[in-house]
Amino acid sequence: MRIITVKIPESYLEGLEELVNIGRYSSRSEAIRAAIRDLLKKELWDMESSKKEREENDEDRIERRGRIVRVTI
Repeated sequence: MRIITVKIPESYLEGLEELVNIGRYSSRSEAIRAAIRDLLKKELWDMESSKKEREENDEDRIERRGRIVRVTI
């Protein structure tokens, strides 16, 4: 792992300390890593998955179009 320096508001630091004090995380670093992971999952990884799913759905629609037969009544 690499070390980075981040400036955060005092209220964020207090919130991190509270999460550690109540035992939700073992350290501030762990809480920050979890927050970054969740952000990446939400903003980046899910977006990539959604893009792939959309592409697959588009391919399915194109494939199904070839099977559609219009019948005049």
